[in-house]
Amino acid sequence: MPRVIAIALLLSCSSAFPENGPPAEPETYRTDDYRAPVPATLKGGRVLTTDDAETIWRSGSAVFIDVLPHPPRPNLPAGTVWRETPRHNIPGSIWLPDTGYGELAASTEDYLRQGLKRATDGKLNKLLVFYCQANCWMSWNAAKRALSYGYTNVAWYPDGTDGWQQFDLPVEDSKPEPRPAE
Repeated sequence: MPRVIAIALLLSCSSAFPENGPPAEPETYRTDDYRAPVPATLKGGRVLTTDDAETIWRSGSAVFIDVLPHPPRPNLPAGTVWRETPRHNIPGSIWLPDTGYGELAASTEDYLRQGLKRATDGKLNKLLVFYCQANCWMSWNAAKRALSYGYTNVAWYPDGTDGWQQFDLPVEDSKPEPRPAE
């Protein structure tokens, strides 16, 4: 699909803001209604367009972090065939599911901290690009949280995989990073 058409579709659908523009950044994390118009800013971090994200991705200079939740396997009767819905990520991404909620259990927060530490080899200045889906506060929350951990080179890609796929950019099936108990 030509980029001009894709941009028009994104502007008309996934990035629709209320009449008075995008919402302001809250002082704390968003804790409900995660699929809603998101702010246009991230205090202390950069906000990326799809072109920006693609350029960074092609350069290989960043770690892309997907924070989309991962539904647990349901409790099914023995012998039931269950096929997990695949998650299509930006290639090379690290999927740290459930880490974008406004409030995190201590074990989930530790999972995020350890995942970021492994992904960056402990380098707080490594470029991190957080994403989820379009109009998803979870990626904003996770990026804000990384800034609070002392990461100094944080970017947020608010159009996420929806915007990425709108431009016919490649995706790959992904599996979540294992949690310590797994």
